[in-house]
This record gives sequence, C-alpha cells and structure tokens, in this order.
Amino acid sequence: MKLKITAALLLAALGAQAQKIDVAKSIKSAELQTDILVKNVDSARKTKPNQVSPRTVEKGQLKMVVSRDWTSGFFPAQLWYYYEFSKDKKWLELAKKYTEDIKKEQFNRATHDLGFMIFCPFGNGLRLTGDTAYKSVIIQAAKSLSTRFNPSVGVIRSWDHNGDKWQYPVIIDNMMNLELLFEATKFTGDSSFYKIAISHADNTIKNHYRPDFSSWHVVDYDVKTGGIIKKTTAQGYANESSWARGQAWGLYGYTMSYRYTKKAAYLAQADAIANYILSNKTTPTDGIPYWDYNDPKIPNVSRDASAAAITASALYELAKYSKNAKRYKAAANKILYSLSTAYTSKIGDNYGFVLEHSTGHLPANSEIDVPINYADYYYIEALLRYKGKFNF
Repeated sequence: MKLKITAALLLAALGAQAQKIDVAKSIKSAELQTDILVKNVDSARKTKPNQVSPRTVEKGQLKMVVSRDWTSGFFPAQLWYYYEFSKDKKWLELAKKYTEDIKKEQFNRATHDLGFMIFCPFGNGLRLTGDTAYKSVIIQAAKSLSTRFNPSVGVIRSWDHNGDKWQYPVIIDNMMNLELLFEATKFTGDSSFYKIAISHADNTIKNHYRPDFSSWHVVDYDVKTGGIIKKTTAQGYANESSWARGQAWGLYGYTMSYRYTKKAAYLAQADAIANYILSNKTTPTDGIPYWDYNDPKIPNVSRDASAAAITASALYELAKYSKNAKRYKAAANKILYSLSTAYTSKIGDNYGFVLEHSTGHLPANSEIDVPINYADYYYIEALLRYKGKFNF
C-alpha cells in the first residue's frame, strides 16, 4: 500500500518549517503504542521464547526475531529512551529485561552489526544507569567486532554469506557500528579499537563515495591486494543509484565519527552528505524520501520513514558542530514534524509499532511500506535530540 497524500500530510509539508514539535505528546503517544507492542511481544514469546525482539509486520502478522538478528537491539534501546524521557520505572524494568536477552551476542563474531545489536541497548543502559556490567558487554562486543577487521584491506568485513557474489563485502551501514569501537577505547585505553574505526572510516570515504557525495551500498574488496573488485548494491534500485537509508547511515556515521575524533575530514564528509540529501530533487516537500532517490517509478513507489528518522537524528547532532546549523535544524524539524503528524500509527494499529511507511529491502520484496523497529528507535532519538536531550 503506497502512502496517500492526506490532509495531514499536506499540513506537515506546508507547516513543518513554522510548526514546533510537541515532544511530550509525541512520546506519550509512542509509549501508548509500545505498551501494546510489549503485550504482543510477551504473548508471542510464550510459544517461541527464543524470539526476543519485534522487528516488523509481515503479511499482516507480527514478525519477531532471535537475538542474532541485526535488528534485535533496537526494541530494548527504544525502551531505554522512554525511561530517559519519563523516568518511569516501568520502562527501566522493561529495558533491562529485553536488553538482557541480547547479552550473549557480545561473543558473536559472525556479524558486523554488533554496534546496532549491543551498543544501542547496552550503551544507553550504561549511560542511564551506570551499571558496569553493561560496560563489560560492550568491551567484549568490540573485541568480537574487531576480529572482522582485515589490516590488508583496512575495513571491517560486513557479510559472510553469498561467497559466490563477493570476496570481502563492505556495506555503508557498517559506519554505524564504529561507535562501539570508539567507546571501547574510551573504556579500556586500548587504542586498537579506535585505530580500526579510523581505518574503516577513512577507507569508506575513499572508496564508498561518488563525486556528488552519494554512496554506493556495497564495495567488494580483494583481500590479497586490498584493491576494489566492484561497487554494487544489494538493497538499492541499481548499482549506481542512491539507496535512501544508505545515505542516512553515512550521514549519521560520519557525524558520530567526528564526535569521537574531531577529525575535520569527517565533519566535511558529513556536511557534504547532508547537502546531497537535502538538495535532492526527488524528495517530496514533507522531507520523507522515497526508498531510493533514483527509482524511475517515483512518485509511485514506497517511502522510507526509517531513512527520514535516521537523517533527522543525525542532523540534530551535526547542527552542534557545523556552520550550517540553521539549515540542518530546519530540515530536521520538517522531517520530525512530518513523521509526528502523518507517519505515525493509530493507537492499536500495527501491533504497537510507532511509525508507518518504512522500506526494508525492496529488491527482495521484503518489508515494503511497513513499520520497522529501527525507524521507531531513531524517531524517538530524534524527538529527544530536538528537545535538547543528547545521547552522547
């Protein structure tokens, strides 16, 4: 089902620049939805206790995932944000409960997504409670992630699957997992984590970005020479197209990397990516992009609210560092207002997910125009950042 241009959507598009976001109202509404989601999750886990987190709605049904799924950490991390905002002990206990379910993934060396899986819930848990047990999990996860770094290539390997397609694939999403490494160096004083993160970020600037500062999705490296075999896509429209969520991952990733390093190159990269995103002519007036900026079927294709939420959250942080702060805040406000007024589920719909109209993997005909847990997580984060509550 494609997003229909409703009166609320038009209001969002026309009024976002001037309207203020009612954060308390938006988070309260999200909490009411999440109360419903928690009940549905607990019900689902009675029959399949190994499925720990809600991911999406698939064919009209709630889809749960096991802890090793790359999205498993977003649900408990979202609960931590509710606790941060409300100080309601209910959210604290729920956040602790669902965070604990993912703890074993600290030893998982088969994924590059440990930043999402571990740092989002455990990092927020540590920040809000000071529980040093969370710090130990983060450090171990960083050690596990570090095993996926190949010095001859200089980047962290993303996927181990489809060996017939690529030799050493690295996806732009991987920039998001560097925060785990930066934090591990802060905790331990061991600079090896930091150096791996820097190497990955530097080589991603060099190899993942086009002259217009759009990003390829996948770069395949030759492990013997360190050279590039090919640049391609897995989740975008075409190899040369700009997959919307990929652009958002890069923006967020380089903004975050600048926070930890204060390297001018990372701030410049984040500014350039932001300009690409905000200058794109295919993005509708409400600020919520189509799933890929270059899909020739635009406007008759699905939006990606998750890309919008990630972008808004990143722009609020980037505004703290950049001379373009006014532009970034205005753009983030427009996106957040649109999400809050025209992309939220009605209370009780979608099993309790907050946002509608995200796109996960359109080429695989998977998760098209549905709620997705990471859209909700970054939406709540963006609301907190709008309010001046920064999780860094």
